[in-house]
Amino acid sequence: MYFRRLAAMAVGQVAAFLAFLPMEAQVSLYVSPAGSADGNGSMDAPYRCIEDAQAAARNVPAAEVTIWLRGGSYQLEHPLVFTAEDTGGERKMLCIRSYPGEQAVLTSGVPLSLRWETHKGGVVKARVHQRVMMDMLLVNGELRPMARYPNYDSAAVRLNGVAADAADPKRVKRWKHFEGGYLHAMHGHDWGDFHYRITGKDSKGELILEGGWQNNRPSRPHPQNRMVENILEELDAPGEWYYDSGKGCLYYYPLPGEKVEQLRFETPQLKHLVEFRGCEERPVRNITLQGLKFTQTVRTFMEEYEPLLRSDWRIYRGGAVLLEGTEGCRIADCDFRLLGGNAVFFSGYHRNSSVSGCLFEQIGASAVCMVGKPEAVRSPSFSYGSNAEPDEMDFTPGPKTEEYPSRCVVSDNLIHHIGLFEKQVAGVELSMCSHILVSHNTIYDVPRAGINVSEGTWGGHRIVYNDVFNTVLETGDHGAFNSWGRDRFWSSSNKRIRQLLQARPDLVLADAGSCTTLACNRFRCDRGWDIDLDDGSSNYHIYNNLCLNGGIKLREGFYRVVENNIMVNNTFHPHVWFPRSGDVFVRNLVMSPYRPIGISHWGAEVDYNVFADSTAYRAARGGGTDEHSVVYVPEFVNPEEGDFRLANVEELASLCGFKNFGMDDFGVTSPRLKALAARPPMPLPAVCTEGNGTRVWEWSGLRLKTLDTLGERSATGMDSERGVYVVSVHAMGSPLRDFIRPNDVILRLSGKPVNRLEDLQEIVQAADWTKPQEVTVFREQREQSKAIPAGTLRKP
Repeated sequence: MYFRRLAAMAVGQVAAFLAFLPMEAQVSLYVSPAGSADGNGSMDAPYRCIEDAQAAARNVPAAEVTIWLRGGSYQLEHPLVFTAEDTGGERKMLCIRSYPGEQAVLTSGVPLSLRWETHKGGVVKARVHQRVMMDMLLVNGELRPMARYPNYDSAAVRLNGVAADAADPKRVKRWKHFEGGYLHAMHGHDWGDFHYRITGKDSKGELILEGGWQNNRPSRPHPQNRMVENILEELDAPGEWYYDSGKGCLYYYPLPGEKVEQLRFETPQLKHLVEFRGCEERPVRNITLQGLKFTQTVRTFMEEYEPLLRSDWRIYRGGAVLLEGTEGCRIADCDFRLLGGNAVFFSGYHRNSSVSGCLFEQIGASAVCMVGKPEAVRSPSFSYGSNAEPDEMDFTPGPKTEEYPSRCVVSDNLIHHIGLFEKQVAGVELSMCSHILVSHNTIYDVPRAGINVSEGTWGGHRIVYNDVFNTVLETGDHGAFNSWGRDRFWSSSNKRIRQLLQARPDLVLADAGSCTTLACNRFRCDRGWDIDLDDGSSNYHIYNNLCLNGGIKLREGFYRVVENNIMVNNTFHPHVWFPRSGDVFVRNLVMSPYRPIGISHWGAEVDYNVFADSTAYRAARGGGTDEHSVVYVPEFVNPEEGDFRLANVEELASLCGFKNFGMDDFGVTSPRLKALAARPPMPLPAVCTEGNGTRVWEWSGLRLKTLDTLGERSATGMDSERGVYVVSVHAMGSPLRDFIRPNDVILRLSGKPVNRLEDLQEIVQAADWTKPQEVTVFREQREQSKAIPAGTLRKP
């Protein structure tokens, strides 16, 4: 190489020298946290700053340039910014990656230099002499909660603990330090969340708040599901902290056994760590980020949010890695952990870019977002109840500009424990984009959808071979996969939709012009639907999906073909179909009666389905569907291990055309991620049909049966045949969904043992539901007790 010669030159001389070098095939530059200020980028004398290597790479005349980052932490004071200049248009490829066997960590976390002294009540305090923003605090690399009420509870359903009196004037009266505090609350209908900054209090003791713009469906904050944080007077539990910005003083309540002098305290400072700044005319091309770890960005829930058309979402257009205007850029084999906001955000124009092989965990908001610009949408509307008037509407199909992601890939990523601070989030979010491949991702432990499609603009996505479960954990009326179809034709008024489509039937596919494929996925949602196509979602082909708990819902849209799916312990949920919808539901296995709402038209075809329940079959025939469908008590190959293929499927194929599909190709494929990924709990199929001796009782949206088989004991982990097995929980119709889950075994209720279904029925009848009741269930290999609040249920 020529590094010795470069080291002796000034920066201007280096650029002139490089311009005359012959084009080489490959060039490597090296960076190390231990590098010196006068390093030349060689292996022996690496640069100390990534920006130095980036500047040198711009002038290297090579087809491929790799910047190798040696292991260690790179503390960023401002985001790394890449533009079209970094690859010279189509001239070369640039890769920034960790050195083999080492991991480079990009962080905005600032280590704090602290000298602790005793405060009171077990709390210690220290002056912070550095000029830092204190939004998050990490202790030895682990997140600690701000001082809050109620105290942090990892087992709580929502917001890690909620209380109706969180902002009650009687409580607020105790506070002297409240400016800069936050009120967090769920949406009044569980459709996401709201966040407010506390700016003062009025003469009545009510908080004065700024915020509430984070959700696109207006609502008052939920009266019970709320919590406050960053209040000094609420610093009363181990692990909590508070920062007095006026005095520059940090207060901390150590965990039992912690010696604060031996702990490492850090606080993040940046919203973004890396930015790609391009546009359609001058895109950032052929840059790869590989094998890097991104961590410690600040929370963004109080930043400016914008509506994603008429979906329920508003969103902050940013992330730890923010990409604008790219072609052929890749994020590969990276780790994203402990981030305050979104992890990866593709904004505006993108073509053939990808995210693959990455791990996302403990993310404040969403993991991967593909979001185009509203300027690309014809006749856009931005609130749920708004519409462009027909005489003002642009009827031209398709997008108006190219400012949206298309032909991009989100594949082989492990995404879990996201939405730490925001709840209207997704593992993968698609909005105003087209032809995105979302494949072989494993997504779980999320507060809302695992995969969300915000509207039909412009379809063509392939969502295949994903494993999505433990979703909708803190919200409601949603699914493991969720979509809205609030396109130009759609209105919150069914009458208006009918009138508009009578005049312009072609408008149905003006936005959702390409069919979206949803195939070969495994979905499980215990608090919603496995697949939820809501509010006009149109032009979908849904096949070969294994739905483990919540069934499939279709509402209001057009041209959905649903075929050859398995719905374990659940069924089909058609909601509000239009005349001539073109919908098809054929060759699917359902295990309970259809649950139609507002159905007067059954689409193009609902037939040739397989009913495990003879009662469900008769109900469907009575409703005018399923003339050629059959009743078949399913014998699954090995449901305890997740193999829900049907034995003797040849007979079924001849009767109705149902075919088995693969059960071993869901989720991540790379060995690194497969070793880390969890699997969904497998339900025990419960078939209640005439003559098979199985008794299933429905109570308050729960389907229940006595735990009485070896397979049920094995699947639940119970060591004896006692208790009542929870087959399923109706996500929308059960007031018990916050306390009892599918696969639970109910052992006690109201202090009385539950050994068989008859015991439970007697206890339910005798209980005084105007008072709190305690239920004990066996879940996750241990007994857990839950308090059911007074008034949750009425006496049967």
